[in-house]
Amino acid sequence: MRLRRLGKLGDMGLATEHAPGVWGLSERLEPTLREMGERGDIIRTMQKALRAEGAERDPMSFQIHDAAPATPVLGRVIDKHLSDELGENLTLVVDGIDGRTHHVSGIDPASVEDARIGSVIEIGPPNSAGRPSDRAIAGMAEDGLYRPSRHLEQARFEGRVPNGDYEGFVDAHVRRLEALRRAGITERIDADHWRIPADFEARAAAHDAGSNARVNIRVLSTFDLERQIGSDGATWLDRRPVGVGVSDLSSSGFGDHVREAMARRREALIDHGDAVRQSDGRVAYRRNLIATLQEREVARVGEEMAAKKALPFRAAADGETVSGTFTGAVQLSSGKFAIVERSHEFTLVPWRPVIDRQLGREVSGIVRGGSVSWQLGRQKGLDL
Repeated sequence: MRLRRLGKLGDMGLATEHAPGVWGLSERLEPTLREMGERGDIIRTMQKALRAEGAERDPMSFQIHDAAPATPVLGRVIDKHLSDELGENLTLVVDGIDGRTHHVSGIDPASVEDARIGSVIEIGPPNSAGRPSDRAIAGMAEDGLYRPSRHLEQARFEGRVPNGDYEGFVDAHVRRLEALRRAGITERIDADHWRIPADFEARAAAHDAGSNARVNIRVLSTFDLERQIGSDGATWLDRRPVGVGVSDLSSSGFGDHVREAMARRREALIDHGDAVRQSDGRVAYRRNLIATLQEREVARVGEEMAAKKALPFRAAADGETVSGTFTGAVQLSSGKFAIVERSHEFTLVPWRPVIDRQLGREVSGIVRGGSVSWQLGRQKGLDL
């Protein structure tokens, strides 16, 4: 038994027979066996997540991503758990439309805060364009030195920081520098002097590209397929025929489930008068279908909320300036919407990440084509 085991290790290049019965073990043996054990644990975790969903997949279809996926992964979340005791990294198991099951770890929890089991997401490669904060740091550096005090003076002079939080704005840049210092890219000389390399932006972007925390993640729908099929709002299923249709859907796994759900969704739209089946079998959809469905859902949810708030709901018109207190957000099948209240009414407008820091504060923005150009603090037209 021992010789057979040593022979297998030899086939793997982890042991060498120097003489009959005399074996030497490779220094790579321990880390290789540890890695094999970890991958075995990951595979068992993926199988457990699939069984909880009542599904079985061939382990040969499992794809374990040790870094950000080179090509986008699109599918439904079947497992979501913290990867470390500090709560700084998250692991997702995604049942993909490509017929494969994907395991992606090292994800920033904040990027998938809205995603739950059954949500449809897309995980893409890191953004190679670089961060705006890195461009600002490089632009403020003189002779290879960045000074937070100088940046603070410049920010106050320009007066473009939301809510006038200039210290917090500069502190965020310093925190970025500290993270890059730990990566060996920047050097802290003292509290007001940081040494910045000439290729700072390129090295910072390369650092992000090697970190799963910087993968691009989009939550396409917080609703699972079953809820989307009968929804009165504009769902992810409704948006797919406008784009790629079914060409990228696998004939097995979640890809097959999406194909079936799209067919059932078409029938639901026909039943509600939002589509008609023509004589040749093709389906023609209502003009401006997405906008119509979104308006319908927002109106329904707004009236339901009004009954609980004892505050009238009013839908915002395109081109209208909306102002009031940002009091929270609500998840609809049409997407996430911000709740903006005034003393005599409230409205629902498309949410964007930039508004989260304004919770409980006065906000103002112009509704344009299903989005909002927020005007926060002294900034004008933050079309985000």
